[in-house]
Amino acid sequence: MAQIIAVANQKGGVGKTTTTVNLAASLAAAEKRTLLVDMDPQANACSGLGLDKGAQELTVYNALLGDASTQEVRVRSQLEHLDILPSNTDLIGAEIELVSAFAREGKLLGVLNEIRDEYDYIIIDCPPSLGLLTVNALTAADSVLIPLQCEFYAMEGLSQLMQTIRLIQKQLNPALKVRGILLTMFDGRNNLSHQVSGEMRTHFRDQVFKTVIPRNVRLSEAPSHGLPVLLYDISSRGAVAYLELAKEIIETGE
Repeated sequence: MAQIIAVANQKGGVGKTTTTVNLAASLAAAEKRTLLVDMDPQANACSGLGLDKGAQELTVYNALLGDASTQEVRVRSQLEHLDILPSNTDLIGAEIELVSAFAREGKLLGVLNEIRDEYDYIIIDCPPSLGLLTVNALTAADSVLIPLQCEFYAMEGLSQLMQTIRLIQKQLNPALKVRGILLTMFDGRNNLSHQVSGEMRTHFRDQVFKTVIPRNVRLSEAPSHGLPVLLYDISSRGAVAYLELAKEIIETGE
């Protein structure tokens, strides 16, 4: 049965979608059966894997509302072991349409339970907010991975996210764990990056992944080509880092 990992941070620009796409691709490259669930109406995770988000007739929106089965929504990616539940801007409406729905916070869990046995890992890309879509992702997840950029405002908002996680644990998903905090956009030439990294490891200790994601041009270029970085340039520092993260996830989850 799949481990479900939500990649969440309500602060934008922290490398959340980059992490979702490249972690999922790296797990698939390790021959782990992986499903990426795009819960962001911007659908950038779909674009990052070469899907035309405007051409998807059925998306996770249809599955959440019960208009289509999970099997009907699922599409194959260009990587052998990686499938996708795609998104598009229709998902904006789900926030409103689900408000009055019965057991609204558990809709995604119901969707994923249809196919959970078919995968080793299910990775969910959350929107940059703490609304109903993110709550659905955290309710469905076994654990949450928190990308945090090595910049001045890094810890701003982290306490709010942790509070949301505690509320989810208390009211909706007692088994939810913090899988780890992932330091992203690390620049080894920048004292601030080292300072943020040091502070995070002092405060959160073992909750911070050993793997650190560097600032990397090839990592930034890959989405515009519709490719995860390991298919764009597997020798790049970004690709090596995400392969290391996948290895760390696999080893710590066994």
